[in-house]
Amino acid sequence: MAAAGGELFLRARGRTLNAFREDKEYEWKGPFYFIQGADPQFGLMKAWAIGDCDNGGDEWGEEIKLTEQAVRAINKLNPKPKFFVLCGDLIHGMPGSQWRTDQEQDLKKVLKNTDQDIPLVFVSGNHDIGNTPTRETIDTYCKHWGDDYFSFWVGGVFFLVLNSQLYFDSSKCPELKQAQDVWLNGQLAVAEKHKCKHIIVFQHIPLFLRKPDEENDYFNLEKSVRQEIMEKFHKAGVKAVFSGHYHRNAGGSYRGLEMVVSSAIGCQLGEDQHGLRVVAVTAEKIVHRYYSLNELSSQGIDKDLVDMLAKQN
Repeated sequence: MAAAGGELFLRARGRTLNAFREDKEYEWKGPFYFIQGADPQFGLMKAWAIGDCDNGGDEWGEEIKLTEQAVRAINKLNPKPKFFVLCGDLIHGMPGSQWRTDQEQDLKKVLKNTDQDIPLVFVSGNHDIGNTPTRETIDTYCKHWGDDYFSFWVGGVFFLVLNSQLYFDSSKCPELKQAQDVWLNGQLAVAEKHKCKHIIVFQHIPLFLRKPDEENDYFNLEKSVRQEIMEKFHKAGVKAVFSGHYHRNAGGSYRGLEMVVSSAIGCQLGEDQHGLRVVAVTAEKIVHRYYSLNELSSQGIDKDLVDMLAKQN
């Protein structure tokens, strides 16, 4: 059954996600899974094909079909995922661009068909709030998609959604980066107090693509910023960071912190297929697997993952 109304897209309010009752979710209740997607980015496929990523995104029929396929595949899954998180670059049109409103409306039309029992979780990307965000671009995003950073609990696991653009370039809104930093420190203290089973982070830009000490790149965070965040996450016991942005699958680890970079629902910039990541959470570990949309549509989740979810621990 499809969910209706604008509230579907505005569940992240007051720095939390109102799809889950926090006081009911502090306790571990057994294994579960969620779906991670990234970069539907309506408009990029045409822009990339014609070699004009700044002005060329005037068609997005392919992205509509791919996102429709993703929603159908998710709706068929049994058991149902706890939620579906989209890790940024929801659309290609940058703030102020001419195609942006139509791209947002068309994406929402597709996402409205997601099973109403599978909450949508949105993460802001650089195309959603701009490479150098401002208070205005962030406010506009929040009016359409909910808070740009927030936390929520599911079954004893603590999830953090971050605005990674504030780490990439906060030169036009330094006070907003500072506010997120203060909030994040407070949230990590809350996680410690409640003795959560795992801490998992969602952000658009990866900390790194393959190695923690790799050189600065358009697709990762600057080295000194990256190091500070990695150390903070390591000390807090964060298990994994899930990102998009790269339009390819990648990843690595830093002192027990796993960096998971997922390819896109939309435009591919490498050799991967349009797809989604299935993330299973058990008491001991986090197991994830990337599926092409065709695989997930036709076969569903692999039996070993289903068996893992069936174990009560």
